[in-house]
Amino acid sequence: MESPIIPLGDKIVILPQDEGEQMYGNIVVPDTKNEKAEIGTVLAVGPGRVSTNGTLIPNKLEVGQKVMVPKFGAQTVEIENETYIMASENDVLGIIKQKEDNE
Repeated sequence: MESPIIPLGDKIVILPQDEGEQMYGNIVVPDTKNEKAEIGTVLAVGPGRVSTNGTLIPNKLEVGQKVMVPKFGAQTVEIENETYIMASENDVLGIIKQKEDNE
């Protein structure tokens, strides 16, 4: 899916995954509906942030990665009946590793 939003600076656009328990390798991620974290797929990544000396520090996140962000630390927006999460790269709690096919 292509993002309808072009993020600026160190912002990223995340498509939240459907609620419900999910398996990632041997890790069970419970329904996050009442929890403090949101899991989703990165749809778009901004160019990065500018340091105090004017140097661009590129974002480390990539499109397609599954990430976890605080449920109340990021902005939720709705465009054309689809919900997206806008967050700063620094707001991301972690990247969820995908189980390899050969494991």
